[in-house]
Amino acid sequence: MNYRHAFHAGNFADVIKHIVLTRILVYLQEKPAAFRVIDTHAGAGLYDLTSREAERGGEWRFGIARMMQARFSDAVMALVAPYLDIVRAFNPTRDLTAYPGSPLVARALLRPQDRLVACELEPNARRQLIDALYNDTQARVVDLDGWTALPAFVPPNERRGLVLIDPPFEQRDEFTRLANGFSAAHAKWPTGIYMLWYPVKERRAAETLADQVAWVANAGSGEAKCLRVEFSVAPQTPEAGLVSTGLLIVNPPWTLAGELRAILHELEKPLGQGGAGRFRVDAIRG
Repeated sequence: MNYRHAFHAGNFADVIKHIVLTRILVYLQEKPAAFRVIDTHAGAGLYDLTSREAERGGEWRFGIARMMQARFSDAVMALVAPYLDIVRAFNPTRDLTAYPGSPLVARALLRPQDRLVACELEPNARRQLIDALYNDTQARVVDLDGWTALPAFVPPNERRGLVLIDPPFEQRDEFTRLANGFSAAHAKWPTGIYMLWYPVKERRAAETLADQVAWVANAGSGEAKCLRVEFSVAPQTPEAGLVSTGLLIVNPPWTLAGELRAILHELEKPLGQGGAGRFRVDAIRG
């Protein structure tokens, strides 16, 4: 599949991914020591929801638009508020016209001592990302392939932080590259938090990836250091597009699993298409 950010900005997969991203960064903020975010496939940064690309599928209408209109319990609202506040900051009027990608979501949660490295190879997306982060002394845009950057930028000087690996899945071997890229980075920085995104189109590919990542993460420790999160908005059929999204979080914050179970339970109805969605949050040992 080809998962170009501009065509899918603000869809249900983005919503899930960015909720998880904000919860991890809020956790990292709890300690005063600096942290770094490394985004290996950053994209353009900010997406125009009125553009031809975004309007072609209108996926944001079933993602962030529904998220913004949903009603949550007080406990879950407190958990998703940082994410919603970031989206609202880019939409000062009542109309939803822009959606921030991962680098801008992360940038919004950096403290003065924290840093962001955003890698983007595609020229148009990179120019847009540079414009979005213009003169920002805490954020650096790198003209480098994400797979090359992944082992090159770890461990960061801060020794704390998050690596987000969110490739476009343009190549047939992207699942293999994802597993191998994570393994190489983890060998250099085993204590970092890693967040790997993948589309759930073929169950065998998703299960193999999860097993490989968990095997590296756990490294015979007997601990389950890999959390799997999947969310489906509809049953998978041969004709369906992307209806299930997945994340693997290595070295997750200890609070994350419980937070996500609460959040995703309340998103099943708002994000479901033709019925309630469904989710799974489980630790895997590989």
